Formats: sequence, C-alpha cells, structure tokens
Amino acid sequence: MLIAFLTLITLLAFAANSILCRMALAPGLIDPVSFTSLRLLSGAALLVPLVGLRPRARPSQAAASRGNWPSALALFAYAICFSLAYVRVDAGMGALILFGAVQTTMVGWGLRSGEQPHMSEWLGLLMAIGGLIYLLSPGRSAPDVFGALLMAVSGVAWGVYSLRGRGAASPVEATAGNFLRAAPFALVASLLAITALRVEAKGALLAIVSGTMTSAIGYVIWYRALRGLTATRAALVQLLVPVIAAFAGILFLAETLSLRLALASALILGGVAMAIGGRPR
Repeated sequence: MLIAFLTLITLLAFAANSILCRMALAPGLIDPVSFTSLRLLSGAALLVPLVGLRPRARPSQAAASRGNWPSALALFAYAICFSLAYVRVDAGMGALILFGAVQTTMVGWGLRSGEQPHMSEWLGLLMAIGGLIYLLSPGRSAPDVFGALLMAVSGVAWGVYSLRGRGAASPVEATAGNFLRAAPFALVASLLAITALRVEAKGALLAIVSGTMTSAIGYVIWYRALRGLTATRAALVQLLVPVIAAFAGILFLAETLSLRLALASALILGGVAMAIGGRPR
C-alpha cells in the first residue's frame, strides 16, 4: 500500500510538470532553456539544505557524496529536451510521447536484465505500444515531428535516470546530488542561449514551482517508490501520466481532446490495467 501511495503521488507530480511547463512556455512567459535552468537550480537549492538536516558535516558535501555524474547528465538531458519539446507539442500529446519512450527504455532494460513478464504484462505492453504508435502515425492531428523527437529523447533520458535510481540507498541525498551536478550543465546551456533569453516573473515562478515541488520532491518520492517496483512495472505505471496530463491540459490550458488522443489514451490505460491487474500475486 505504501508503494502504491508513493507511486500515485509521483504520477500526479509528473503530470503537473507537463502542465507547469506548458503554462510557462506556450504563452512565451519564459524561454525553454531558462525554464530548465531555473527548474534544476531551484531543485538543488531546496534539496541540498534538506540533506544538511541529517547528521553530516556540510549540506553541499553530503549531497555531493551521493548521486553521480551519469545520472545528473541523464537528468539534464531529460529536462532540457522536455522544455524544448513543449514549445511545439501540447501537454497531453507530449506526455504520451515522453512516457512511451520511458516505457520502451525501462521494459527493454528489464528484459535484458532477466525479468520475465507474465503473459498479461506482455499483452498490456503490446496494447500500450499500439496506442503510442497510433498516436504518432501520420495524419492531420499528428504531433510536430521535431517536438515529438525531442520528447522521445527526453523519455529515454528519464528512463535511464529512473533505472539508475532503483538502487539508491538514500533517495533525498541521491536526488540532491544529481540536481547539484546537473546545475552546471544548465548554466552552460543558458550561456549558449543567452541571445534568446526571455524571463517574465510569472514564467520564473512556474519554473521554480516545477523545480522544487513537482520535480525535486517528486523525484525523491519516486526514488523511494522504485524500491518496490520492477523495471517493467515502473515503466507501465508511468503511462498513466499522459492521460492525467491530457485531461489536466483540457481543464487548465484549454487544449482540445482529439479523437486520436482519446483512442490512444484508452489503449494505453487498458494496457496498463491489463498488465498490472492481471499478474498473479
């Protein structure tokens, strides 16, 4: 029950990230690189002092002792591609592409590592992938190609980050260390994109909320939940995020629900339900 509750909290946080990003980027309140930088920097600024509350020498030393550079690079790659993609795609569409790529990455790794999914998980996986293929197939309501590609790269990076976090002994310290290491990548990206700098107060606030609440705290909870999830199941449950994001986008961003998105969401939800509900205890 604890793992289920923690997983639910993180799924809501992940969906909120999509909404906050679109709220900031769609009307041009902030440029995508600045959004990413503020998101990562504010996340680090929140987590490092939290690490310092534990009986260690100094917060920065404690945070730096956990986490690692490969995970930090994966975190940065996810965050920057995520922001750049959301300039071009809607919240629900982007989340479907993102977590479809996450699913493929994590399930592929699980199979490579020797996990043996039950038949119901295989059928659910095929159904969910079918929904994703249908979503991305050519047509009038198909997403922007470059935006979809960026979001797919973001999904692969997030899948790598999640897989690397499954063995984290201390979720708070590991996440803080990764955010701390990702910050320099964000600063370099901001310097390279300084001519496109555009930051309004509301856009900055949305980036900070995304960085502190739905990213930093959300990722700590996710690292904790990953202890009780196989790679296959962790990948599958994340496919609930796009559906949440899609309908939140309709409610808060006045985005439209296309027939393509509705059918793809139904296939993905059905696949997740089959995979998780059908496996024997």
